[in-house]
Amino acid sequence: MAVVKELLRNEENGTISFGNHTLNEKAKLDNFKSAGDLLKVKTYKEITKLEKNGGFLYESVPGTSVLQFKEEENKVSFIVEGDADAQITIGLKDETEYEVFIDNKSVGVMKTVMGGKLSLSVELENKEEVSVEIKQA
Repeated sequence: MAVVKELLRNEENGTISFGNHTLNEKAKLDNFKSAGDLLKVKTYKEITKLEKNGGFLYESVPGTSVLQFKEEENKVSFIVEGDADAQITIGLKDETEYEVFIDNKSVGVMKTVMGGKLSLSVELENKEEVSVEIKQA
């Protein structure tokens, strides 16, 4: 497992990695600069949250470790690791349809609600990591 010991880091390829699902106690890192944005992460085994410029971006229950998180104009992609199946919520555009891919397989088209939140489940138990890609439909 590739937990993010520093809680949040910029990767050489322009992505970010964050979260540490192995922590027994809450940890947070605030005012982290990445590509002109300010990020804040709170993480431990029960929950992982990421905020960008004071707004919601990512949350998982239970906590996860997220690698190579990348936001593009109409797409978000990342690799997620954890000890148990997780419910993940991502902040996207309001009332917009997205196709969700888990391990390169489409799981269907979902529409965000007012506030732009999209929720999905990933099966992490007995897996090293799972890739997630969310593309605007």
